[in-house]
Amino acid sequence: MQIVLPPELEDLVQRQLVSGKYQTAIEVLLAGVKLLEQQEDIYQGRLPELQQDARIGWEAAQRGELVDGSTAMAQIRANLRSRYAIE
Repeated sequence: MQIVLPPELEDLVQRQLVSGKYQTAIEVLLAGVKLLEQQEDIYQGRLPELQQDARIGWEAAQRGELVDGSTAMAQIRANLRSRYAIE
């Protein structure tokens, strides 16, 4: 069986081969499949939990309880400083 890859995937495979991390195209593809399997294992069974988290976030947004990214990061840093006495 021969698999024809789109040019962008062929380029990715070639870059991995040139980097020396892999010896064959099959090794590159197997590494990709392994990562896909790991990702599926991580998220399998978590869809309801992720949907609930999204729902909670949406409801908070509707109530105007969200803050922008820079404010959130400042709050996280302040929390870490107080928790771990980081200066």
